[in-house]
Amino acid sequence: MKINITGKNIELTDGIKTAVNDKLGKLGKYFTDDTVINVTLSVEKDRQKIEVTIPIKGQIIRSEQVSNDMYVSIDLVEEVIERQLRKYRTKLVSRQNEPREFFQEDFIDDEDIDEESPIKIKRTKHFGIKPMYPEDACVQMELLGHDFFVFRNAETDEVNVVYKRRGNTYGLIEPEF
Repeated sequence: MKINITGKNIELTDGIKTAVNDKLGKLGKYFTDDTVINVTLSVEKDRQKIEVTIPIKGQIIRSEQVSNDMYVSIDLVEEVIERQLRKYRTKLVSRQNEPREFFQEDFIDDEDIDEESPIKIKRTKHFGIKPMYPEDACVQMELLGHDFFVFRNAETDEVNVVYKRRGNTYGLIEPEF
């Protein structure tokens, strides 16, 4: 397992690199030696942020944690990645076509699989999608009090999604063909 560490607005000291390698090195029991883990550390005002991305053949295991202490963020991100991997293991065992070659056999063959973690859709909603402009969709989303809103774009006639971002801004998701 290889850990790539990069920094934005932060000096990567030996202590920080050691902490990242020690904490994320524990994930080595799950992954093979050729798996790459990308780590980005950044500082924005009082926010110490760590982003961990593990690309696995079309899938991405990712976590982002923010706190006022980088070492706390590192601890939190390791816990979240481990929790995601335990959930992902159930999926790997139940499906034979998943990218198993990235994981240690002991991890996949472990008998102690959490049976409660398969994804279950509890509710299905149906609604009409009427054409509107992205700005109108943002207003509608705010009126409903949601974090996202699905609509048919009046300009392109395609299904789009608007969503809330940090800092009172909005994002637009458009299909790519």
